Amino acid sequence: MDCFAASHFPTKDPKLDEHWNLWKSFHSKKYHEEEEDSRRLIWEKNLKTVTQHNLEHSMGKHSYRLGMNHFGDMTNEEFRQIMNGYQQKTKRNTTGSLFMEPNFLQVPSALDWRDKGYVTPVKDQHQCGSCWAFGTTGSLEGQMFRKTGKLVSLSEQNLMDCSRPQGNGGCNGGLTDQAFTYVKENKGLDSEESYPYLGMDQQQCLYNPMYNSACVTGFVDIPSGDEAALMKAVTAVGPVSVADAGQASFQFYQSGIYYDPSCSSRVLNHGVLVVGYVNAKTKSYWVVKNSWGTGWGIGGYMWLAKDQGNLCGIASLASYPKV
Repeated sequence: MDCFAASHFPTKDPKLDEHWNLWKSFHSKKYHEEEEDSRRLIWEKNLKTVTQHNLEHSMGKHSYRLGMNHFGDMTNEEFRQIMNGYQQKTKRNTTGSLFMEPNFLQVPSALDWRDKGYVTPVKDQHQCGSCWAFGTTGSLEGQMFRKTGKLVSLSEQNLMDCSRPQGNGGCNGGLTDQAFTYVKENKGLDSEESYPYLGMDQQQCLYNPMYNSACVTGFVDIPSGDEAALMKAVTAVGPVSVADAGQASFQFYQSGIYYDPSCSSRVLNHGVLVVGYVNAKTKSYWVVKNSWGTGWGIGGYMWLAKDQGNLCGIASLASYPKV
């Protein structure tokens, strides 16, 4: 019996030793001796998934490619538990005003607010479910740039430590609208430089009004599920905070237009930022800024298929601050 069990226990593929060592070195991975074998087996399983997907992509089955990034040693369950932190709410906070399309708005066929100086470099939330805070700072940084002409990176740690009374939970998740409410009630938010990101929860709120770098007078909600309204809002004001349904394949997304019909809008678990879009007959997509570092996706960005029935719930809970 023991002999049978041993022969069916998963074993490492020695042909992959060099690849494994290169991957570890490239991503600066170090493990305790007892942990390394289990991480190696997870990595091999993920490598097979990525290789199979990309083979199918080369045969025209998928519109996007996957790649073995720094999440290669994590199971998808671990990944989703650690990296997603958006608290699903069925009803919105009613204190936001509803988006009204401006008169005579001209909507271009393509727009990217990075080209106009509205967007800070891609950040990294590390192993903490604080995506909601990065989605919040992203749209607020854009609106402050629009108002002042200065692009200042804002503090996610400030939001994590201080917006618990509004209902947010630091690394355990939160909501963008609750974060906007905190900045409004607090009459400010510190800069990234003065209140740096730790990637973990602090019990103490260390906000210092001396370093206040943003103000919020309220926030605007985009009509739920309306991609046309989201496009008009992005055109009219700048980057917009959104939530999406992070799929298993998000973990290794590398390039191309992400389209997966099974990505529904029912369970929103990740906060990101729409910074632009492309409208074309054959390929329309949203330009989405993530907070998983530049080693993920297209330098930290994703192209998410647009006008495909609110794919991944991209327009379900979109909002931006009034400053």
